[in-house]
This record gives sequence, C-alpha cells and structure tokens, in this order.
Amino acid sequence: MTNRVAEILNIEKPIIQAPLLWLTDAKLVSAVSNAGGLGVLGFNSGQRAVTRSLDTTIERMRSEINKVQAQTDNPFGLNLQGIKDNFFEPTLKLMIDEKVPVAAIAGDLDADCIKAIKDAGITVVYRPLNPSVEITKKAVEAGVDIIVATGFDEGGTVPEKVVGTLAIIPMIVDAAGSVPVMAAGGIVDKRTAKAVFSLGAEGLYVGTAFLLSDESRMADNIKELAIKSDADDLVFYRTQPAYYRSLPGELPNKLVEMSNNGASRSEIASASNGGDGMRLGMLEGDLSQGYASFGLGISQISKIESVSTIMDKLYAGVPVEN
Repeated sequence: MTNRVAEILNIEKPIIQAPLLWLTDAKLVSAVSNAGGLGVLGFNSGQRAVTRSLDTTIERMRSEINKVQAQTDNPFGLNLQGIKDNFFEPTLKLMIDEKVPVAAIAGDLDADCIKAIKDAGITVVYRPLNPSVEITKKAVEAGVDIIVATGFDEGGTVPEKVVGTLAIIPMIVDAAGSVPVMAAGGIVDKRTAKAVFSLGAEGLYVGTAFLLSDESRMADNIKELAIKSDADDLVFYRTQPAYYRSLPGELPNKLVEMSNNGASRSEIASASNGGDGMRLGMLEGDLSQGYASFGLGISQISKIESVSTIMDKLYAGVPVEN
C-alpha cells in the first residue's frame, strides 16, 4: 500500500489513537502500535492522582514511555503542547532523551515551537482545535508533517464552529496542499473510514472507538453505559472554550440546565470541575462529579472489543492505494 501518512509515521496502517490524557496508558498505546497504528500517550497517562509538580509530571511520563517501549518495538507518540509554556521545553527534552519519534500537538500553533520539535528530528502531527483554511496554511508554513481536520462530530472539546466532519475534510485538504490530512470526528468503523478517505483524507485520528476497547482504562460502568447509548442520547452544553457533549448523568444534566438558563461559559466550566471533570467521570466512573464525552460515532459501537479488532474494522475502510 502507498500511503503518505503511514510512510511519514513509519507505521503499517494510517491510524492514530488520539492522546486521551488520563485515559491513555502503556497498555492501550502499545496495543495500537502493535496492531500497526500509532498509539499516543496523553499527559497524565497511566495516572490517577493529580499533581501540580512539573518535575513529577515529567517523571511520570518518562515511566509510562518506558513501559510502552517494553511492550512494543513500533513507533508511538506523545502529546506535546504547541506553544511555549512551562511544559514545552521539559517535555521536548523528555522526547529527545527517550527517543519518542512523534509529537501529537493540539491547540494553538507557535512556529518557533514547531521548528524546535522538527530540529530535534521529531515528526509533528498537528490538530487545530478550531480548524480553518487560515490556520491550515499557517501550519503548512510552519513545517508540520501532518494536519488533522476535526469535525464537530468529535468527542471532547468540540470546535467553536459547527462544521461537521464530512464538510471540514475537503476544505482542509484543499488548504493543506502537499501536506497530508487525517480525519477526526465520528470515525469508528469501515463505513466512516471509507467516507473520509473518499473526501481526501489520508489517515484516521480516532478517540471514541479506542476508548471502548478491552485495553482502555476507562471505567467499566462508563464503557457499559456508552455501548448502550446512541448519539441522540448524548447531552450537549456550552462551556470553555466552546461546547461539550457527554453521556447523561447528575453533573452533565446540571451543566445542560445551566447552559440552557444562560450561565456563562466560565461558570459552567467551574461547575464541571474543569479539566478534572474528565478524570472523575471517565476514569473514576463518577457522573455525579464528572462527565463522559464521546464522539457521535458512538451510535455504531455496540460492544467492547480488542484494539486489534477495532483496528481491523477501521483499516477495512482504507483504500488499497491512496
């Protein structure tokens, strides 16, 4: 098979597991990489306890990287901030020291950061949180290797503009020129994979499907609730920086009510326990204190399966040549 994403990442199948922060660990990441894709460690991978220490965070990440390396000889990635903050240089040094070949960046774009990563010999996969023609062209100019086009169908923090996956892909593909584009948002099986490839995508960037795998560390009660749910069961509310959707539950239902009654984004974000809401809801399985966010592709998932089985379903939609 000829596929630019697979060639750039040095993997067999052009499929990336999204860096799902607390919900990733060495078990999930190595399973994806061993199945021919690219597993990616998110920040706080393999952890349950919150730490405010930069040094502790880096050393915890180092430990999880080493665990992945003990379980696979294939490439994998690490979630890295795309702007210069306190975490950037220590995390980049960590990647260099531990020879992690791919940086998965989401959010703002800093050309100097991209240059520093590229100068270190690390491949850059960049996913704008709010994809647009303008940011795509800036990313190409900055030298990113792969761009991810994210549609409103995704889980997690959805884009500010309500543009679906099937609409955003050709727009970003056309803007990206010679840089290959991966698709994110609602992609969980052969049908959805085939659809995005037909629109010009050259790879799949997948979160929800891997969360509902045997190897996922997500709480069992959330897995069971998710596979019994469809897209129309998910609740939807405004928050910082844009929107969020979740399985229903005590806290998510309260956030929807606040949103409908005109509460500000900051008030809703505060009530959702901020970034800790995902850890509490999806890792600990407590929807009285947290939320459980999934993409709209949840409708096509009816059972928990192994990562290798999920990879086979996704890869079945990838063209023989691209």
